[in-house]
Amino acid sequence: MFSFIRLYDRLIDAMAFIAATMLVWLMVAVVLSVVIRNLGYQSPAWLFSSTEYFMFYLTLLGAPWLVREKGHVYIEVAINRLPPRALSVLSRLVMAICAAISFVLAWQGLQLVISNIQGSDYDVRTYFVPMWIFTVAYPVSFSLMGIEFSRFIVSKDSFHSSKSGNV
Repeated sequence: MFSFIRLYDRLIDAMAFIAATMLVWLMVAVVLSVVIRNLGYQSPAWLFSSTEYFMFYLTLLGAPWLVREKGHVYIEVAINRLPPRALSVLSRLVMAICAAISFVLAWQGLQLVISNIQGSDYDVRTYFVPMWIFTVAYPVSFSLMGIEFSRFIVSKDSFHSSKSGNV
């Protein structure tokens, strides 16, 4: 079981690394596009399309890692005054809601992927690319986010911290 958890954690790390690499490509692509336009040329269509696709993918690929690292935004001012026990209960309740929403979105994402495959849907802006290649990120990412939120529900570690540290 421990090796499965370690493998799962490496998957989350690998997805975050891919997202970070995509972020670097976005910077390069934007600079390259600006340089090409300032030289009086038209940027290649694939350059623009790749930035659109990468922004989408880097968001979804990095989100499970962000949950695991407690990087999601919450209003600390509202919870800092709670006693540790109340903070712990509230944190687990919020994580349960987040996990439920993530699993619902994963299910809806899976329905979208199935619909894309059955309908033979394509993105035809630059190239003919099957839409499921893009939408498959929804069920994968939201499932992993649901798992990550669920881990905080049963963990001794709390997603939300108090002034004195984690509850």
